[in-house]
Amino acid sequence: MRIGLYPGTFDPITLGHVDIIQRAMALVDRLVIGVAINDGKGPAFTLEERVKMVKDECAGIVAKTGGEIIVHPFENLLIDCARDVGASVIVRGLRAVADFEYEFQMVGMNRAMDASVETVFLMADARRQAIASKLVKEIARLGGDISKFVTPPVVEALARLYPKPAK
Repeated sequence: MRIGLYPGTFDPITLGHVDIIQRAMALVDRLVIGVAINDGKGPAFTLEERVKMVKDECAGIVAKTGGEIIVHPFENLLIDCARDVGASVIVRGLRAVADFEYEFQMVGMNRAMDASVETVFLMADARRQAIASKLVKEIARLGGDISKFVTPPVVEALARLYPKPAK
């Protein structure tokens, strides 16, 4: 069984993340979505909220594909998480050159720690390349329309987090 690990903070999960998850499902038998605890990033949503959002979004994907997705919170090294879940492949999404530079360094470090775990890069769909969780949160905080970047349940979660002031 080929197990893939797609790690991230998913704060919140976006349509870009969903695109990568759907495409990664074609490459592996089981996809583990590693939700990084990473308090250093100061997530807007709690770990429990992020895990629930990811599970909710993945339920529809599993229903369509019949594949297997497991949502797994982690706060250890990515390579250790890959070992913990039995992943032979780490799936990463790339949006731009800046992503590649960071990811290139990460691959080198991960391979030095465990050469048996491969990293596969999936380019973001052209319609999703500009989507970043950080930008989605900023647009929501400032009262902008985020419906092109996240699903309706995530729009609702962000509206609760950043209520629009009364006019």
